[in-house]
Amino acid sequence: MAYLIPAAVIEHEYAVKKSRFIARVHPVSNRDEVNAAVRCARSDYPDARHHCWAYLLGSPADARNAGMNDDGEPSGTAGKPMLNVLQHGEVGDVLVIVIRYFGGIKLGAGGLVRAYSAATQQAMDKLPTRALRDMCRLVLSANFADEQALRHRLGQLDAEIEHVDYREQVWLHISLPVESESALRAFCAAHSVAVNVIDTA
Repeated sequence: MAYLIPAAVIEHEYAVKKSRFIARVHPVSNRDEVNAAVRCARSDYPDARHHCWAYLLGSPADARNAGMNDDGEPSGTAGKPMLNVLQHGEVGDVLVIVIRYFGGIKLGAGGLVRAYSAATQQAMDKLPTRALRDMCRLVLSANFADEQALRHRLGQLDAEIEHVDYREQVWLHISLPVESESALRAFCAAHSVAVNVIDTA
């Protein structure tokens, strides 16, 4: 299932009643990357009072894993509203860390929920994204005379050539969007190119 993922790491600052909320958005694909990004935020902003976070792994419509942390804020006032923003969005494989510098004026539970939600939503609104497409991996074997035409067709189908072996024939290891597989197979059948599925990604 295709969905959007972050195309970059961004930061966005939101201020309310002298408190600063710095939202940092990361692409992540596993919990180790989440932990590493949180450690980096703590290192970059060591004097901040709170480093709250929320993440989704997989599609936002059906995340395979999700998590959150209030990092010392009253329970349910930071991580949960941040995660709620992510779950109602269109971006998966995403981590948001909100770094808070306390401005001396207490916001109350409702104020914190609104502030963490707003900081997260504003950062997500600014986030550049790209589509994560379902891919399959194939090995193609072709005559040398067909290599140029095959490479041209692969380019048209957004395939990535991962590795090439030159033996008695040319062998191309490729990664291909799933929706392009039938078109490639039709091309290969017309040109006597052998196609083998090695796995799916």
